Amino acid sequence: MAEDGLRLAKHHGAGNDFLVLLDPDGNRPLSGSEARALCDRHRGVGADGVLRATRPDPSQTQAVLCMELRNADGSPAEMSGNGIRCFVQAAVRAGWVEPGLVPVATVAGLRTVDYRESATPGLAHAAVAMGEAALGPEEPVAAVPGARVARFVDLGNPHLVVLGEPVDDAVVAALGPALSRRHGAGANVEFVWAGGLPGDLRLRVWERGVGETQACGTGACAAVAAAASWGLVADRATVHSPGGVLEVTLSGDGIVLAGPTQHVADVVVAEDELAAMAAGPDPVLEVTTRS
Repeated sequence: MAEDGLRLAKHHGAGNDFLVLLDPDGNRPLSGSEARALCDRHRGVGADGVLRATRPDPSQTQAVLCMELRNADGSPAEMSGNGIRCFVQAAVRAGWVEPGLVPVATVAGLRTVDYRESATPGLAHAAVAMGEAALGPEEPVAAVPGARVARFVDLGNPHLVVLGEPVDDAVVAALGPALSRRHGAGANVEFVWAGGLPGDLRLRVWERGVGETQACGTGACAAVAAAASWGLVADRATVHSPGGVLEVTLSGDGIVLAGPTQHVADVVVAEDELAAMAAGPDPVLEVTTRS
């Protein structure tokens, strides 16, 4: 934290963007209202979520970083595949860790990121071991035009993968939240269809707590795991989302997600101004004049 305000780094992975707060002393948690204000794309900085980095407890000998995630609506989330890759990029840029293998403690468990620098300014490549996908039973999806089958997938956070034909904006906007509500506190919903080449998938995602995003790392992994169970792909797939391309590999050791991460900007938000923004979208205007 800086004396003149809250310092945040903005990053994206395939268009899925995040604000990262490095909190070395562990004394600056973010409230839901603060995260919501920061992520607002018209009244705030704008992002799909906010990530907070802290140092691990000495008893957590495996992790070198701890990650907390809040969605754009301020709600807490368990895991983000693109987010954790951006998170590690921010930590490397700040000198917290070195490039290479970086173990991170998350709500969903320990995740290890293999981070590699690039010659292009601000651009890097990161792969993250996402653990195993737990496949649930198939579900009916008659409400989705052209859909053939759907399956619930648990990747430390919940997903409903819908296989069918390409979907448009109206379908994602209307049926994304409707399908999400089928699963308790909500699930991320992936609309997936075959790409033009073997091993290619096309994906659009409605994320709980955010809405449609340009890409989703855990969503890409869930989509590939489900698609493999239906015989649509083998153990490696290229996932094309509106924001970019991600590579997903399935193995006996779990799922690996890989792709680019881009540093966008560093911003400073004054604490008193953030408090005012977090208080509500339309604070009372108090005008003062000089005598």
